[in-house]
Amino acid sequence: HLRPSRELLEYYRKKIAEYDEEHDHMVSKLEDYRVTYEEQHKLQWELRQREEEIVELQKALSDMQVYLFQEREHVLRLYSENDRLKIRELEDKKKIQQLLSLSSTPDSETTYFMKEPPAKAIVEQKTKNKRPQSASDSRQNRGIKKKPVPLSDRRGSIEAIPEHKYKHDNESLALQVEALQSQLQEQTKLAKEQVEALIEDRKVKEEEMQTRMERDEAKIATLTEKLHKTQDLLYESTKDFLELRYQGRSNERQWMGEKDKLLRDLDHVKLQLHPNRDPVLNMSDGALDRAGCVEEMKSLEYQLTQSQKLAEMYREQVIQLEDELSRIREEGDVTREIFKGRSDKMTKRLQLMNQRYQDLERRRNLEVEGFKNDIKNLRSRLKDVERQLYKVTMGFAEDMDMKRPEDLDLQILKNVRATAGRSKKMMGELKNLKSKMYGIENDLKHL
Repeated sequence: HLRPSRELLEYYRKKIAEYDEEHDHMVSKLEDYRVTYEEQHKLQWELRQREEEIVELQKALSDMQVYLFQEREHVLRLYSENDRLKIRELEDKKKIQQLLSLSSTPDSETTYFMKEPPAKAIVEQKTKNKRPQSASDSRQNRGIKKKPVPLSDRRGSIEAIPEHKYKHDNESLALQVEALQSQLQEQTKLAKEQVEALIEDRKVKEEEMQTRMERDEAKIATLTEKLHKTQDLLYESTKDFLELRYQGRSNERQWMGEKDKLLRDLDHVKLQLHPNRDPVLNMSDGALDRAGCVEEMKSLEYQLTQSQKLAEMYREQVIQLEDELSRIREEGDVTREIFKGRSDKMTKRLQLMNQRYQDLERRRNLEVEGFKNDIKNLRSRLKDVERQLYKVTMGFAEDMDMKRPEDLDLQILKNVRATAGRSKKMMGELKNLKSKMYGIENDLKHL
């Protein structure tokens, strides 16, 4: 009768050993999963750092483009300054020639113009006689006699001077107009290249934003799928646990029924053995029967104590299993609440991100439309500047009085004074255009 209980204990020992082995196996799997998750987290962190570095490099590239455009604009300013100096040099040469023609230099003298400064400095020789020589003495020393010029020749030369001077003025003005047109073309080309660079930068940023949006959507879909899988696994594990618990309880009831049946069979066999004995026994047989009964009672008491111990052990196991079941249920409820909260937060965050992306797209469309309008306004302003330049060039020829050659210098000064305000106004408009272009560049840079 004791053998089934020992076999049962051995069976439970084996089960406990199997459970311990399974527990160790699950712990090792969890450790492997933790290592894999840490490696994945590390790779994600490195990828995020690389993305930040790429963004910083793109910002540096945009800054370099802006600096390049600024340097090009500075070079254009230097070109314009060079053209202005060349025109001024040409005007100075023409004035020198005009003054030489008015002073009627003799034929023996020759004037040379140096395009570049001499390699060595020219130092004038100091004369011993400190008294300045007169014009007649210098002519006598040189041995040159100046012939008197007739009055008719003088009048002819005075009448021929204005036409020659106007020709030179027209040439200088034509050079100025040509220089301004070339500067305007260069400025237009530079503005066009800047706009193209800004549009290209905007396209790159839109592509990056689209890629980031797609990546976020893929990540959200992956997390949602993982959430569903986790919920399904939680449901299946809870269901399996409940089924195992129900199966364990049914097995326990079956074992208790088998134990009761065995005890009843044992009692029935004892009752069958006692009536079959001979009633007439001697004293020795009675003593043997009493000794057998005592031994049987001791064995029954031992079995009773063992069964009580097993019952206590089973009760403790049942209590532990119920506690573990309640703990697992609580953990399942907590994890379910956590997953539900996270899913709600992720849904709200997705809606917020979609709304932000829509607002950003709307803002970019409005800014692009504004930039297009600014470019149209700048083009119209450039056309107005071209018209004003044309009017200025035509005004020089209209304002000259050809009938009064004596007052040519005064007329030139009056025209210069009259056009000074226009030139200041044009310079102010050009500065306003440049400031607006810089403002557009800064706005595009801070997008």
